[in-house]
Amino acid sequence: MRRERNNIFAGIDWLLVLIFIVLVSFGWFNIYSASKTEEDLELLSFSTEYGKQLIFIFLTIPLIITILFFNSEFYEKFSGIFYIVSLATLAGLFLFGKTINGATSWYSFGVLGLQPSEFVKAFTALAVAKLISDRQYSFKLVKNQIKAFVVVFIPAFLITLQPDVGSALIYLSFFLVFHREGLTLNYIISGVLVIVLFILTILFGVSWVLFGFFILISILSAYAIYRGGKRFLRFNWYKIIALYVVVAILIIGSGYAYTTVFKQHHRDRFEILLGLKKDNQGIGYNSYQSELTISSGGFNGKGFLKGDLTQGDFVPEQHTDYIFSVIGEEWGFVGSSFVIILFMILLYRIVYLAETHTNKFGRIYGYSLASILFFHVIVNVGMVIGLLPTVGIPLPFFSYGGSSLWGFTILLFIFVRLDAHKNHDL
Repeated sequence: MRRERNNIFAGIDWLLVLIFIVLVSFGWFNIYSASKTEEDLELLSFSTEYGKQLIFIFLTIPLIITILFFNSEFYEKFSGIFYIVSLATLAGLFLFGKTINGATSWYSFGVLGLQPSEFVKAFTALAVAKLISDRQYSFKLVKNQIKAFVVVFIPAFLITLQPDVGSALIYLSFFLVFHREGLTLNYIISGVLVIVLFILTILFGVSWVLFGFFILISILSAYAIYRGGKRFLRFNWYKIIALYVVVAILIIGSGYAYTTVFKQHHRDRFEILLGLKKDNQGIGYNSYQSELTISSGGFNGKGFLKGDLTQGDFVPEQHTDYIFSVIGEEWGFVGSSFVIILFMILLYRIVYLAETHTNKFGRIYGYSLASILFFHVIVNVGMVIGLLPTVGIPLPFFSYGGSSLWGFTILLFIFVRLDAHKNHDL
């Protein structure tokens, strides 16, 4: 099948576009509800959050057209340049960035601010897709694993230095992509075990966790020796010792990082989440009010603009990271479920299209897109309902902010363009 060169919309998956429109539109209504004032101001105005967001939404139209204008080969060919330039924008923050809420994450342009970390995700996904799609690339080689890790680690490290740990954590989503392309599951399992060790160390302290794992490993080793006899011990004694050492380092390192590297407000959030501390009026105020706001919505919700807690501005920064609490109060369980289901359909569609992609580059980019969106939704919703600590991660297409909206738009519509190409000659 062939399309005319001037028809940039040929082959587009309109279901993805439709879901995008619904999410962005519904998101704006919730931003309007969370930021509406008693004064009747113009919708297209930089004096209000909902006014600015509506302008940001309109500006996505020329952005989308520009993305669709270039063919898929363009994104594959220049992926490395996009990645390097995006890293330069992150590094430039340390010289020209503006500090907001303790993080130097923004470039300031008068009334507008630009957060480069929101755009770097798309360009890192392009770089990862370019690297792994090489015919000679295989995750069986350690040097190739290191290359992939470095591509993901560099932007995450620069973002952590801002410091913006929440945005940096999103880069862990690429390990799902690596696993899909052949990386052993051991890395993900090891990561989960590190998280478990970290949580246990917070709950019980370094000494008790060390003692508990020493007993556990000793029991498992004794059983293995019993089953394998002296021959097992002769060939595996060094593995047992290495296991003791690695676990001990992880536990001691977790304790050191928690007490020394983490700031007090980070420790407070973890302790509140784990039930070690209760502070509904201090550091835990946002989470407490968010949970209260969501639960007050009941099954059907209170109705648009009728959420008394939302209209009373009880949840700080509700139009940004806590936007899901507006949905919970005014649209209830039904509206919240609708949003979650819509994201599930979006993710399923992306994965389905990625799997049917004839080009490996497009498939890997599609999985990167799905993984990033999945992490954002899980972490943000988990944070808002109190299952995860507050880390400042926006809900895609919902949370207020031009950088966030444009970043996710670029991320999605590059895939839309790549997908449109797979059944059309250019």
